[in-house]
Amino acid sequence: MKKILEIALSQYGIKEIPGPEHSEEVLKYFHEAGFIINDDETSWCSAFICWCVMKAGMEHTNSLAARSWLKWGEDQEDPVMGDVVVYWRESISSWKGHVGLFIRDDGSRIWTLGGNQSNKVCIKSYSKANLLGFRRQESYGLNNFNE
Repeated sequence: MKKILEIALSQYGIKEIPGPEHSEEVLKYFHEAGFIINDDETSWCSAFICWCVMKAGMEHTNSLAARSWLKWGEDQEDPVMGDVVVYWRESISSWKGHVGLFIRDDGSRIWTLGGNQSNKVCIKSYSKANLLGFRRQESYGLNNFNE
């Protein structure tokens, strides 16, 4: 997972452009991951994680739905830095969600590196109450974390 984390961190600070102009960097996440989206107003958290996973040489979910990541890899009870983390938005039964990479758990909040967090790539905390799960591709799991 270290490779995914390094790739994501290399994009830290990339942000949307307000108004009719669109960030070429944000559009890169969509286009290079195989999505035909031409504006940075479309939710892009899953596109960002798809792009990071693809750049790390792994298969991604082929979906812009954050909750699609709940079917990727294996469920994790004890996440490590760089694991995928999925949250619900609006309600737990809604289709809406958010996806990013686990950084740390401070007891009540989970610090997450992701795209489309305050319209940019950054680290932000989310309530544990909104957590749906942690995921990891075992072939890139703990044994490879320090590679």
